Amino acid sequence: MRETVMEGSHAVAHAVKACRPDVVAAYPITPQTHVVEELAQMVADCELDVEYVNVESEHSAMSACVGAAAAGSRTYTATASQGLALMFEVLFNASGMRLPIVMTNCNRALSAPISIWNDQQDSVSARDAGWIQLYAEDVQEAADQVIQAYRIGEDERVRLPVMVNMDGFVLTHTYEPAFVPEGGDVDSFLPPYEPEIKLDASDPRSFGEVGYPEDYTEFRYQQQLAMDASREVIREVAQAYCQEFDREDYGGLIQRYHSDDADTVLISLGSMVGTMKDAVDGLRNDGESVGLVKLRSLRPFPEEELYDALEGAKRVAVLEKDVSIGLGGAVHGELAGTMFNRDLDASLHGFVTGLGGRDVTVRDVGSIYRRVESGEAESVEWVNVDENRLFEREARGPTP
Repeated sequence: MRETVMEGSHAVAHAVKACRPDVVAAYPITPQTHVVEELAQMVADCELDVEYVNVESEHSAMSACVGAAAAGSRTYTATASQGLALMFEVLFNASGMRLPIVMTNCNRALSAPISIWNDQQDSVSARDAGWIQLYAEDVQEAADQVIQAYRIGEDERVRLPVMVNMDGFVLTHTYEPAFVPEGGDVDSFLPPYEPEIKLDASDPRSFGEVGYPEDYTEFRYQQQLAMDASREVIREVAQAYCQEFDREDYGGLIQRYHSDDADTVLISLGSMVGTMKDAVDGLRNDGESVGLVKLRSLRPFPEEELYDALEGAKRVAVLEKDVSIGLGGAVHGELAGTMFNRDLDASLHGFVTGLGGRDVTVRDVGSIYRRVESGEAESVEWVNVDENRLFEREARGPTP
């Protein structure tokens, strides 16, 4: 591997290349376009030997991956926002057929109103589709997670598709130093994909056939068992990857940052974690007892790891770029269930922030911490809502 400064999308494309996929299905959508564009350039330059399929929609992209994976091919695609939403039907087919497809989702806000900027509403909305979901803090982790994703998904204990999520523009279009895999670097870590069960004309079988009531529950239960098994596989693969490529300890499903002795623990996922680390450093320098837990995995949800990380905390605050309308942040809601089931004594607060690309600053994180630490914070709060702008829109009436 060599270290270079590279756009996030291109770093991911080079990671995909190193995994030697057989089929790439591509449909461009902002801010994902540079990923598949770079892969197309590699094909044109004869650097990547792959069946590159230009499809007519994101629905078709995932359908092509399903067909190719069922026939025994290692497959890849990428998407964002409305593209992921258009794939929704086929996401369930991929996981139900136990196909270890790898997809990079370049997180972008969903319409309406139309937004091309970053939040994580798209992938969070698909968290029940049976895909493993990993989230990257920076460009290096986004590229590394692609390589890990193939080994996780293809493991016989798992056999599930994996969605690697990286924040649109914040990571996809940002240039950062990264160790980029070159030819042969990944071969010893990721062996060729040779599934035992696949479509074969000499040994006919069916994939995704009708599930009658007497069978359907057992299929879903097997998916649950596979997702449960993926917890240990994610930990094993992360540790093996860090040893193989001399990386920092990614920590499996979560990563702790000064949280072991903290009275107040902040929780988040994706690129916002970097800003929160800076805020935590500043607060600790001022003598505050605060730490951070980064979620690397939303599915499977790291219930055991979070319980261990939060056992001694007095206050917990979840900052997330998504909202489950009528409830609050989705991660906050899931963590509330974990804390209830485990009788954790800490107070829990959720903060909906950064929607549609709105900046989340170190000052914002500090203000959230102060509200939580002082006992002023509500159970669920929306951050930096402009009341004047809200009233102006109400006065004009609904947008047609």
